Amino acid sequence: MKSAVVLLPGLNRDRDMIAALTKISGKAPVTVWETDTEIPDVDLIVIPGGFSYGDYLRCGAIAARMPVMRAVAEKAAKGVQVMGVCNGFQILLETGLLPGALMRNQSLKFVCREVKLRVETANTSFTRQYQPGQVIRTPVAHHDGNYFADPDTLARLEGEGQVVFRYAEGTNPNGSINDIAGIVSAKGNVLGLMPHPENLIEDAHGGSDGRALFVGALGLPDTQPAHA
Repeated sequence: MKSAVVLLPGLNRDRDMIAALTKISGKAPVTVWETDTEIPDVDLIVIPGGFSYGDYLRCGAIAARMPVMRAVAEKAAKGVQVMGVCNGFQILLETGLLPGALMRNQSLKFVCREVKLRVETANTSFTRQYQPGQVIRTPVAHHDGNYFADPDTLARLEGEGQVVFRYAEGTNPNGSINDIAGIVSAKGNVLGLMPHPENLIEDAHGGSDGRALFVGALGLPDTQPAHA
Protein backbone atom coordinates (compact mmCIF):
# COMPACT_ATOMS: atom_id res chain seq x y z
CA MET A 1 0.00 0.00 0.00
CA LYS A 2 1.33 3.43 -0.96
CA SER A 3 0.83 6.55 1.13
CA ALA A 4 1.39 10.28 0.82
CA VAL A 5 1.90 13.02 3.39
CA VAL A 6 0.80 16.59 2.68
CA LEU A 7 3.34 19.26 3.65
CA LEU A 8 2.23 22.80 4.46
CA PRO A 9 4.07 25.77 6.02
CA GLY A 10 3.70 25.61 9.80
CA LEU A 11 2.99 21.89 10.12
CA ASN A 12 5.36 20.38 12.68
CA ARG A 13 4.22 16.76 12.93
CA ASP A 14 5.10 15.80 9.38
CA ARG A 15 8.32 14.03 10.35
CA ASP A 16 6.50 12.08 13.05
CA MET A 17 3.88 11.01 10.53
CA ILE A 18 6.44 10.09 7.88
CA ALA A 19 8.40 8.05 10.45
CA ALA A 20 5.25 6.22 11.60
CA LEU A 21 4.14 5.33 8.08
CA THR A 22 7.64 4.21 7.14
CA LYS A 23 8.10 2.04 10.23
CA ILE A 24 4.71 0.38 9.95
CA SER A 25 4.56 -0.17 6.19
CA GLY A 26 8.26 -0.52 5.44
CA LYS A 27 7.88 2.11 2.69
CA ALA A 28 8.49 5.84 2.98
CA PRO A 29 5.45 7.88 1.93
CA VAL A 30 5.68 10.32 -0.94
CA THR A 31 5.39 13.97 0.07
CA VAL A 32 3.29 16.60 -1.65
CA TRP A 33 3.57 20.35 -1.19
CA GLU A 34 1.04 23.17 -0.91
CA THR A 35 1.28 24.22 -4.56
CA ASP A 36 1.06 20.71 -6.00
CA THR A 37 -2.02 20.24 -8.15
CA GLU A 38 -1.71 16.49 -8.53
CA ILE A 39 -1.11 13.65 -6.09
CA PRO A 40 0.44 10.36 -7.24
CA ASP A 41 -1.59 7.16 -7.16
CA VAL A 42 -1.62 6.21 -3.49
CA ASP A 43 -3.95 4.33 -1.16
CA LEU A 44 -3.73 6.73 1.79
CA ILE A 45 -3.21 10.49 2.04
CA VAL A 46 -2.37 11.95 5.45
CA ILE A 47 -2.48 15.57 6.57
CA PRO A 48 -0.42 15.83 9.78
CA GLY A 49 -0.72 18.19 12.71
CA GLY A 50 0.86 21.50 13.57
CA PHE A 51 -0.03 25.12 12.94
CA SER A 52 -0.44 25.57 9.20
CA TYR A 53 0.04 29.21 8.23
CA GLY A 54 0.30 30.11 11.91
CA ASP A 55 -3.40 29.34 12.47
CA TYR A 56 -4.24 32.79 11.12
CA LEU A 57 -7.91 33.55 10.36
CA ARG A 58 -9.02 30.15 11.71
CA CYS A 59 -7.09 26.94 12.21
CA GLY A 60 -6.77 25.31 8.79
CA ALA A 61 -8.62 28.09 6.94
CA ILE A 62 -5.70 29.17 4.74
CA ALA A 63 -4.42 25.63 4.18
CA ALA A 64 -7.87 24.56 2.99
CA ARG A 65 -7.58 26.99 0.09
CA MET A 66 -4.24 25.75 -1.21
CA PRO A 67 -4.07 23.92 -4.59
CA VAL A 68 -2.99 20.67 -2.93
CA MET A 69 -6.25 20.48 -1.00
CA ARG A 70 -8.25 20.59 -4.22
CA ALA A 71 -6.18 17.61 -5.32
CA VAL A 72 -6.88 15.86 -2.00
CA ALA A 73 -10.61 16.49 -2.42
CA GLU A 74 -10.51 15.01 -5.93
CA LYS A 75 -8.79 11.88 -4.64
CA ALA A 76 -11.26 11.57 -1.77
CA ALA A 77 -14.17 11.81 -4.22
CA LYS A 78 -12.68 8.83 -6.05
CA GLY A 79 -12.58 6.79 -2.84
CA VAL A 80 -8.94 7.23 -1.82
CA GLN A 81 -8.50 7.13 1.95
CA VAL A 82 -7.67 10.46 3.57
CA MET A 83 -6.72 11.01 7.20
CA GLY A 84 -6.26 14.35 8.96
CA VAL A 85 -4.72 14.47 12.44
CA CYS A 86 -5.10 17.52 14.72
CA ASN A 87 -4.46 20.49 12.39
CA GLY A 88 -5.11 18.02 9.57
CA PHE A 89 -8.59 17.45 11.03
CA GLN A 90 -9.13 21.20 11.17
CA ILE A 91 -8.08 21.47 7.50
CA LEU A 92 -10.49 18.70 6.45
CA LEU A 93 -13.34 20.56 8.14
CA GLU A 94 -12.38 23.85 6.49
CA THR A 95 -12.15 22.07 3.13
CA GLY A 96 -15.64 20.63 3.60
CA LEU A 97 -14.51 17.02 3.41
CA LEU A 98 -15.94 16.50 6.90
CA PRO A 99 -18.84 18.27 8.65
CA GLY A 100 -18.72 20.39 11.79
CA ALA A 101 -16.22 22.79 13.32
CA LEU A 102 -13.38 22.78 15.83
CA MET A 103 -13.52 25.65 18.32
CA ARG A 104 -11.23 26.83 21.10
CA ASN A 105 -10.77 24.38 23.93
CA GLN A 106 -13.32 24.93 26.67
CA SER A 107 -10.49 25.85 29.05
CA LEU A 108 -9.15 28.42 26.53
CA LYS A 109 -5.75 26.82 27.10
CA PHE A 110 -3.44 24.68 25.00
CA VAL A 111 -3.69 21.05 26.14
CA CYS A 112 -0.83 18.58 25.80
CA ARG A 113 -1.34 15.26 27.58
CA GLU A 114 -2.46 11.69 27.19
CA VAL A 115 -6.14 10.84 26.88
CA LYS A 116 -8.19 7.69 26.50
CA LEU A 117 -10.28 6.99 23.43
CA ARG A 118 -13.14 4.56 23.00
CA VAL A 119 -13.43 2.96 19.58
CA GLU A 120 -17.07 3.39 18.60
CA THR A 121 -17.03 1.28 15.45
CA ALA A 122 -14.71 -1.18 13.74
CA ASN A 123 -16.62 -0.90 10.46
CA THR A 124 -14.14 1.43 8.78
CA SER A 125 -10.82 0.75 7.09
CA PHE A 126 -9.16 2.91 9.74
CA THR A 127 -10.58 1.09 12.77
CA ARG A 128 -10.91 -2.49 11.53
CA GLN A 129 -7.94 -3.64 13.63
CA TYR A 130 -9.67 -2.50 16.83
CA GLN A 131 -12.65 -3.94 18.67
CA PRO A 132 -15.85 -1.91 19.17
CA GLY A 133 -15.78 -0.47 22.67
CA GLN A 134 -12.02 -0.92 22.99
CA VAL A 135 -10.34 1.84 25.00
CA ILE A 136 -6.92 2.99 23.82
CA ARG A 137 -4.37 5.57 24.96
CA THR A 138 -3.37 8.46 22.70
CA PRO A 139 -1.62 11.82 23.23
CA VAL A 140 -3.24 15.14 22.32
CA ALA A 141 -1.66 18.56 21.73
CA HIS A 142 -4.02 21.32 20.61
CA HIS A 143 -5.67 24.62 21.42
CA ASP A 144 -8.69 24.37 19.10
CA GLY A 145 -10.02 20.82 19.45
CA ASN A 146 -13.51 21.46 20.77
CA TYR A 147 -15.65 19.68 18.17
CA PHE A 148 -19.08 21.13 17.46
CA ALA A 149 -21.87 20.40 14.98
CA ASP A 150 -25.43 21.65 14.64
CA PRO A 151 -28.18 19.33 15.96
CA ASP A 152 -29.11 17.90 12.54
CA THR A 153 -25.49 17.18 11.61
CA LEU A 154 -24.80 15.69 15.03
CA ALA A 155 -27.86 13.43 14.78
CA ARG A 156 -26.72 12.25 11.35
CA LEU A 157 -23.17 11.54 12.53
CA GLU A 158 -24.40 9.60 15.53
CA GLY A 159 -27.19 7.81 13.68
CA GLU A 160 -25.07 6.72 10.73
CA GLY A 161 -22.08 5.52 12.74
CA GLN A 162 -19.73 8.29 11.63
CA VAL A 163 -18.38 8.94 15.12
CA VAL A 164 -15.44 6.56 15.30
CA PHE A 165 -13.52 7.78 18.36
CA ARG A 166 -14.81 9.28 21.60
CA TYR A 167 -12.90 10.59 24.60
CA ALA A 168 -13.36 7.98 27.33
CA GLU A 169 -13.30 7.77 31.11
CA GLY A 170 -13.61 11.49 31.72
CA THR A 171 -10.52 12.42 29.69
CA ASN A 172 -12.22 14.87 27.27
CA PRO A 173 -9.52 17.58 27.06
CA ASN A 174 -11.40 20.25 25.15
CA GLY A 175 -15.16 20.11 25.77
CA SER A 176 -16.06 18.44 22.46
CA ILE A 177 -19.77 17.79 22.08
CA ASN A 178 -20.69 14.17 22.87
CA ASP A 179 -16.99 13.60 23.70
CA ILE A 180 -16.29 13.31 19.96
CA ALA A 181 -12.59 12.82 19.15
CA GLY A 182 -12.78 11.53 15.57
CA ILE A 183 -15.30 11.20 12.73
CA VAL A 184 -15.45 9.72 9.23
CA SER A 185 -17.17 10.90 6.08
CA ALA A 186 -20.44 9.38 4.92
CA LYS A 187 -18.52 7.13 2.51
CA GLY A 188 -16.12 6.12 5.29
CA ASN A 189 -12.91 6.97 3.44
CA VAL A 190 -12.09 10.31 5.11
CA LEU A 191 -11.12 10.32 8.79
CA GLY A 192 -10.43 13.31 11.01
CA LEU A 193 -9.26 13.02 14.61
CA MET A 194 -7.66 15.37 17.13
CA PRO A 195 -5.36 12.90 19.01
CA HIS A 196 -1.98 11.88 17.60
CA PRO A 197 -1.87 8.10 16.99
CA GLU A 198 1.49 8.47 15.21
CA ASN A 199 3.07 9.29 18.58
CA LEU A 200 2.12 5.98 20.19
CA ILE A 201 3.08 3.20 17.77
CA GLU A 202 5.99 1.42 19.49
CA ASP A 203 7.47 0.62 22.88
CA ALA A 204 9.87 3.56 22.56
CA HIS A 205 6.80 5.78 22.73
CA GLY A 206 5.58 4.08 25.88
CA GLY A 207 2.94 2.05 24.05
CA SER A 208 1.61 1.07 20.65
CA ASP A 209 -2.14 1.73 20.85
CA GLY A 210 -2.04 4.00 17.80
CA ARG A 211 -0.37 1.45 15.57
CA ALA A 212 -3.52 -0.47 14.66
CA LEU A 213 -5.06 2.60 13.03
CA PHE A 214 -2.25 2.75 10.48
CA VAL A 215 -2.21 -1.01 10.03
CA GLY A 216 -5.91 -0.89 9.16
CA ALA A 217 -5.62 2.12 6.87
CA LEU A 218 -2.66 0.60 5.03
CA GLY A 219 -4.36 -2.79 4.67
CA LEU A 220 -1.60 -4.66 6.50
CA PRO A 221 -2.30 -8.12 7.93
CA ASP A 222 -1.80 -7.58 11.65
CA THR A 223 -0.93 -5.11 14.38
CA GLN A 224 2.37 -6.64 15.46
CA PRO A 225 5.45 -4.43 15.20
CA ALA A 226 7.90 -5.48 12.51
CA HIS A 227 11.01 -7.19 13.80
CA ALA A 228 14.29 -5.41 13.29
